[in-house]
Amino acid sequence: MDIFALITAFLLGIVEGITEFLPISSTGHLIIASDLLGANDEIVKVFEIVIQLAAIFAVCWVYRTKIAEVTIGTLCRPRDQRSLRFVLMLILSFLPAAILGLLFYKQIKAVLFNPIVVAGALVVGGIIIIIVERYLRNHPQQMDIDNMTAGTAIKIGFAQALAMIPGTSRAGATIIGGVIFGLSRKAATEFSFFLAIPTMFAASVLDVYKNWHLFRLEHIPFFAVGCVVSFVSAMWAVRFLLRYISTHTFIPFAWYRIVFGMIVLATWYFGLVDWSLPN
Repeated sequence: MDIFALITAFLLGIVEGITEFLPISSTGHLIIASDLLGANDEIVKVFEIVIQLAAIFAVCWVYRTKIAEVTIGTLCRPRDQRSLRFVLMLILSFLPAAILGLLFYKQIKAVLFNPIVVAGALVVGGIIIIIVERYLRNHPQQMDIDNMTAGTAIKIGFAQALAMIPGTSRAGATIIGGVIFGLSRKAATEFSFFLAIPTMFAASVLDVYKNWHLFRLEHIPFFAVGCVVSFVSAMWAVRFLLRYISTHTFIPFAWYRIVFGMIVLATWYFGLVDWSLPN
């Protein structure tokens, strides 16, 4: 394992950890970063999935007390109705993306995972965030997670399913979907974090299972560096976002998406960067 591979693992770990829980698309940033670094082989694609697991463990660590409370309240008698309801909301929100992902996994991977699709989704998603934020100025939403209905949970689940288009952002889709359907920014953000746990864990395990034959002993340092960096970066990003939303809107993220997406599209249109595209 050469030094360039370890530097690549370090850089991609930072990209994954910082972008996974911000509404700017971790998958999209990984696709673009990997393309710029020339890291497009099959093992790197599996690596990108594995470091998502590290980011998920970071959320589990940050919310370890809440997770323990919900687990105990759900499994131990007498069962806590609030915990049971919370788990039910997560299951209902998880199902749309899980079902659609299983049905269209191969098509999505083959057709949509390229920088131009990512750039377009970044721009469109940024515009949607701006529209939603302007609407919320006159229609503030204050529903918390405990007041969610089954219908709201399912709607958020379908919003999350849109994130199968790389560049959309799973966090962005669930957070903005949450506020559209009545949750406060804080409630939508925290529910997005919790929903990420079953969603990303299931997607990561499925991807690793399908590509298990690619793993080699010499890849261990590459994966180890990426996972550690992703874990640390993700913890910082989660804590940053929770502090940020207490006094700010998501509009700066929207403008970042639009500008970044337009730069990628411009470099492609004028031939400044030879982005990898599907045949």
